[in-house]
Amino acid sequence: MKNLPIGIQTFEKLINKECAYVDKTYFLSSIGKGGYYFLSRPRRFGKSLFLSTIKAAFEGKRELFRGLYLHDNWDWSESNPVVHISFGSGVMRSVEELRQTQEEILTRNCRHHHIGSLDSPTSKGKFFELIELIYEKHKKPLIILIDEYDKPILDNIDKPKLAVDIREELKNYYSVI
Repeated sequence: MKNLPIGIQTFEKLINKECAYVDKTYFLSSIGKGGYYFLSRPRRFGKSLFLSTIKAAFEGKRELFRGLYLHDNWDWSESNPVVHISFGSGVMRSVEELRQTQEEILTRNCRHHHIGSLDSPTSKGKFFELIELIYEKHKKPLIILIDEYDKPILDNIDKPKLAVDIREELKNYYSVI
């Protein structure tokens, strides 16, 4: 019997550890046709795992999909660069902490794509610069995955003024896309 993937939120780790997995890759095949998608489900319903699955597919990691629907129903001859943003870890108790987290996320994406540092003085500017540099490097459409996009707001829902300030900062950051 396969192990249950308790606490595992990355597709690659789940597959490599040979954990039980309910194949939802059929739904991914329609996402591959382009456009903007918003996936909304309750907390703890597998959004992070599904985004990780999307990332693996667009990065062309076919070997991970052996035995799954997508293995034979995806154009593996093409891959796309993926920018993965997650606000899921930690609690952000100020706009400054949010900005610091944005910087850390952008730095991780730079390392993942082998891009040097970003020059813009603002997180929004750095996000825009990251997108431009990745596109220039790969000459392919970029996939941007955002997980826990509203968590910084929810972390501060009991502080309405701070929640609004954080919402405005996120709105500015997301305006790049």
